[in-house]
Amino acid sequence: MKSLPLRTELVGEEPYGAPTDPVPVRLNVNENPYPPPPEVVSAIGHRLAESAASLNRYPDREVRRLRTALADYVRRDIDPSQIWAANGSNEVMHQILGAFAGPNRSLLTFAPSYSMYPVYARDTMTKFRAEDRSPDFSIDLDRAADTIAVDPPAVVVVASPNNPTGTPLSPDEVRRLHNLVEPTGILVIDEAYAEFSDSDSALDLVGELDHLIVVRTLSKAFGLAGLRLGYAVASADVVDALRIVRLPYHLSTTTQEAAIAALGFADELLAPVTEVMSEREKLMAWLCERNIPYAQSQANFVLIGPLVDSTKIFAKLRDRGVLVRETSIPGCLRVSIGTPVENETFREKFGELVDRTGAVE
Repeated sequence: MKSLPLRTELVGEEPYGAPTDPVPVRLNVNENPYPPPPEVVSAIGHRLAESAASLNRYPDREVRRLRTALADYVRRDIDPSQIWAANGSNEVMHQILGAFAGPNRSLLTFAPSYSMYPVYARDTMTKFRAEDRSPDFSIDLDRAADTIAVDPPAVVVVASPNNPTGTPLSPDEVRRLHNLVEPTGILVIDEAYAEFSDSDSALDLVGELDHLIVVRTLSKAFGLAGLRLGYAVASADVVDALRIVRLPYHLSTTTQEAAIAALGFADELLAPVTEVMSEREKLMAWLCERNIPYAQSQANFVLIGPLVDSTKIFAKLRDRGVLVRETSIPGCLRVSIGTPVENETFREKFGELVDRTGAVE
């Protein structure tokens, strides 16, 4: 690629991706470990078979029926005009930055956080800025106020619960951040893991805060990562701005129909969430008993550490058939919550490797 006229900021960059080693226990990408139940699979298959007869036609570029189905799921007096959908929350985020950021504008987030945020910024030629979180991974809003006042960002993005720490934002914190950003910027609350949290959702504030966008996905709690469906909830004016930058017919007929069918079984698809949350609490209690440091999580994963040699532990776990995620936080590993059997396997293998000080045995 050295001879190609590549954009300067892309030279030397590698495509994003997590390890996909074919090990028995994969706990590295925060998937829901439970596949869709048979009745959901049947309903999706039936709807796709019906829609196949019209695949010679372009999909509904305004995604009307799916936006209505999402509004029915979200409730909170949200109108379909306040919802937008795309190929995963990744594309939703790209569209947000395409509409509100770009050259000579900046995105501000609070690190550590989701590793794709700087990639979204790079791809849309947006300046990326990150303010450090406090030691407990909360956001120091007084310090954030100073940062925003000195150099107002076009977009502020906060994951709640945060990835990789599992830390949620309260409604009051969302309101204060919104007040700091408005009227020149947009506040995006990334709620990819919200269904796993006991905290109140920022969705409750959409009708109150004009410059707020809440981004969600069907990839995590719904267990539909392979479907690639994310959505934004905001004011109708914000959604209209996203429609300007979306590519023509960006969401295929098959994706739209499968998502509509799945949303009709929301209760069934979300039923395992309670068990995932219970297993998360069990893992944190186990870590606490062993005096191994971890971050209190409201997501379907737990950040463990700092450990004495996390890279060595990661490699030894992989050798034992358990794949977790190395993070940008020194000494820390992130482990997704799997099935009870997978979680027990992780505890067994991790316990063989790590003593009660967090050192490799």
